[in-house]
Order: sequence, then C-alpha cells, then structure tokens
Amino acid sequence: MVRMALEHAILVSLSERRASGLDLTRRFDRSIGFFWSATHQQIYRVLGRMEAAGWVRREHVAQQGRADKKVYDVAPAGRAELERWLAEPAPMESFRSEVAVKLRAASYGDRTAVLDQVAAHRADRAARLAHYEQLAARDFPEPAGLEGRELDVYLVLRGGIRLEQFWVEWLTEYLDAHDPDRAGDPRRVVEPVDTPTTRHEGAHP
Repeated sequence: MVRMALEHAILVSLSERRASGLDLTRRFDRSIGFFWSATHQQIYRVLGRMEAAGWVRREHVAQQGRADKKVYDVAPAGRAELERWLAEPAPMESFRSEVAVKLRAASYGDRTAVLDQVAAHRADRAARLAHYEQLAARDFPEPAGLEGRELDVYLVLRGGIRLEQFWVEWLTEYLDAHDPDRAGDPRRVVEPVDTPTTRHEGAHP
C-alpha cells in the first residue's frame, strides 16, 4: 500500500486548477496546508520530481513586463497515478498531539504554564473555526443543492469545522476543570479572519 505523499496533494490541487509553483505554495499556506502541510522548498522540489516523472507538464505563460510564468498542469501519467492512489485503501489516521501529552503530564511540572499553552491553542483553534464557518456561510449558503466536486469541497470544509469544534470543546473542558475562571467563552476574543474574496480561490481546507 502506498501512503499519501505530497505528490498526491499537489495532483489534487492541480486537478482542481492549474497553477504556478507560487500559486501552489499560496494554496498550501491558505487551504491544503490545513490538512497536509509542506514548505515552499518542498513544493518546488517535488514539482521538479513530478515533472521528471511525467506526472505534470509545464507551460511558459508570457507576462507583460516580467519573466514568463511557469504554469503546471496534470499530465495523463499524473492523472493515472491519482486514480491509482484514490483506489488504494486508506489506512486509519494516526493521532499524534504534543498538546495531549502535555495535558497528561501537567501534574509533573508547572500546570499554570500548561494552562497558558492550552488557552493559546484554544484561541488559535477558535480563530480557525470562525474562519471555516465564514467560508461555509459565504461560499455554500445552500449546501442541500450541491453535488459532485462542490459537494466534496463542502464536506471537507464541514470536516474541518467539526474537527476545530472538537478541539475548542476539549480544550475548554480541560480549562474549565482546572481553572473555571479562565475557561469562559472562547469565541468572545476571536477576531474576524480575512478571507479571499474569490469563491473557492484556495480558501478551503
């Protein structure tokens, strides 16, 4: 069984819309990276490897006053690899969390320091949850009528929402058990998150 690699995440992104290397790194920063992270250097290195393997093809697009833009698209061999990978059984996801280990170990050190970290993590998760909910309200106001790719995108977004809800609720429960005054309502301090204005423009997890 071949596990998911960065190559497959890139094939999925390019199947949705062709892109330059810079466009891809932005998508990973804003959307795909929420569930499959990669550095800019990794993306460019893997793109080169995929082109050498014939999985992607590169086109030079002229730009006024600037150097040509290298735009990548999925080649037939890449589409065949994506289809092969999609048909492979997916292994059960493993859960690794440094935060969870710290929660278990808090009684062996400075619990106040751990609680500070928990509060900070909860604020980050609450901000991401608010961001996902804004995207859902903006881009999918009537989800009942969705089908095909748009339904897939929406359901992945729903998965992101539910995952962040879990984290916010779990960390709130931990804070409430050890320091009720600190628990409060995590959404009170969440600032609005700027989102891209173009529908589906790399905004979804």
